[in-house]
Amino acid sequence: MLLQITLTPAEGKRLIAKGVVRMDAVQKALKDGLVIVAQGTTNAYVAEELLRQLGIEYDVDKRRFAAGVITDRPCVVPKAERQAEVIIKKGSLYDGSLEDALEELSRDDVFIKGANAIDPDGVAGILLAHPKGGTIGSALGTVAARGAHFIIPVNLAKSIRFSIVEAARRIRGFQGVYKAVGMPVGLLPVHGTVVTEIEALKLLGAEDAFQIGAGGEGAVVICVEGEREKLDEILEVVTQIKGEPPVKTLTEDCSRCKRAACIYAATKS
Repeated sequence: MLLQITLTPAEGKRLIAKGVVRMDAVQKALKDGLVIVAQGTTNAYVAEELLRQLGIEYDVDKRRFAAGVITDRPCVVPKAERQAEVIIKKGSLYDGSLEDALEELSRDDVFIKGANAIDPDGVAGILLAHPKGGTIGSALGTVAARGAHFIIPVNLAKSIRFSIVEAARRIRGFQGVYKAVGMPVGLLPVHGTVVTEIEALKLLGAEDAFQIGAGGEGAVVICVEGEREKLDEILEVVTQIKGEPPVKTLTEDCSRCKRAACIYAATKS
């Protein structure tokens, strides 16, 4: 049987978060190891769902739980305004920094970081505005070297038609950008377990799911396949998340921006 659903970007993020929480690797790490939820708007939803499952009262401020953001242009959340990563160790909030957690990271642990794009081959890409690559630049080597589970939650609304590997090769970082409508960025292809709305639906019990449309404001239309009982359960979840409000993130004050390539630099935000 078929179920058709439509999700806004915010609703899709909530659905993705509910799927990520159900992953076996995540459940095992919540109980026995480390789960690192790096900054990002989709990750804010993941953090909320994990903390809710554990019964931990902790306010995740979605406006501030991000580093780089894309609104009408690529920009960053001011460093002083950012909320720190959510790190969970054996079911409790971790009392250390991201750097401390990375030092403890092992093969059975989980590192969760969103992406800015996903291509037709399922390769995810992360935009880089920081000269040293930001969070992913500091963490990816450790995650890869130790074989930790790298989970990449990303909306279907971030799908692009061009190869991310080829795009990254052609950009070669942000220093070659002459002018940019917003902060100039590089692009890093990353390989891990990508979780879009499609994978989330399967984690929630769908036999299969596929996208059939998209709206101008980022909403996606998805067909879900499965037995009636499972589809009813999925529809109940979708009904509960309908109306999820969009997140309006903070951005840097353009008058303080030192990125000369950005056409908004040295102007009022």
